[in-house]
Formats: sequence, C-alpha cells, structure tokens
Amino acid sequence: MNSTAANDARSDRQMPPPTGFIDEARAAQLRAANINPRTGLATDYLNHFNEAIMLLEMVPDMPECAEDFLTWTPLSYAEHFWASNFKARDLAIEAYECADPKIRADFDHLTTTMTSILTAVGKAMREAQQDRTRATLAEQATAWVKPLVALAGGVINGSDVDVAAAMSN
Repeated sequence: MNSTAANDARSDRQMPPPTGFIDEARAAQLRAANINPRTGLATDYLNHFNEAIMLLEMVPDMPECAEDFLTWTPLSYAEHFWASNFKARDLAIEAYECADPKIRADFDHLTTTMTSILTAVGKAMREAQQDRTRATLAEQATAWVKPLVALAGGVINGSDVDVAAAMSN
C-alpha cells in the first residue's frame, strides 16, 4: 500500500459520520433523550424485542406463557415510539428519519430479521399441538434473536459492526 492510500485509509476512520455536523446543542438534546447523537437511534426500541425474548424464555418452564408471547405484535421503530410513553418520542422518530442511510439500513435489516423470526415462531406456535414443541420453538427463537438484539445495540451505539458478515455466521 502506498503512503497516500495509507493516509486515505487512516483519514476515513477518523471522519465524522456521513450525516454531517451535528451542533453541540442538538447532540446534547439527543443524549438527554437517550438517543445516540452519532447514529440517531435509541436503544429503547430494543425493549420491544427484549419483551418478546423474555416471554419466549419463560415458555419452556411455564408453557402457558406461550399465550402471552402470541399477543406480542410487531411494531416498526416509529410505531413503537408512537405507542410508548417515551418522553422524547417525536425527537426519536425525527432522529431515526434523519439517520445516516447506511446505519439505518443496517439497523432496519436487523430489526426486520428479528421481526420475521418472531412472527414465524408465533405462527408455528399457534399450529403446534404439544407444549414441548412450543418450548423447542421458543428456545430456538431466543437463540436466533438474542444475538441480533446485541448486533442492533452495537449499531445504535455506533460500533463498527459489519452486519452482513455477522449475520452470515
């Protein structure tokens, strides 16, 4: 690698996010609302998926909790905040809409995948006749979704996560 290419590679890692400059007042407003100013995303949305995980984790020991999981409804980022008591919900939705397209695409890919898994598991649980089958479905879904929640948290917090590579493993 020549020195110009090495300098370009180093400067690329040090550049601010592509969304451009966020003034300190706006960044402070986002931080106060628990929204990452670098990514424009809030971890509060992950509570939506953590609720489903919590219900699924109870199914093997308490089969009746499958019914509670089956009441879980997929919500988009905006729908989650519209339905919540999050004090800065309008700010959260606005920041999401203004987020860097690559960051948002990675995040949306993860959340769409989690939603697809949870929806498919819900459908399979409705069709299952045995508690053991529901428990197996719950355990498998938890094993799939938990790592995706962690990846989504990394995206929200601005980690350099290669979502495509992480999901292909």
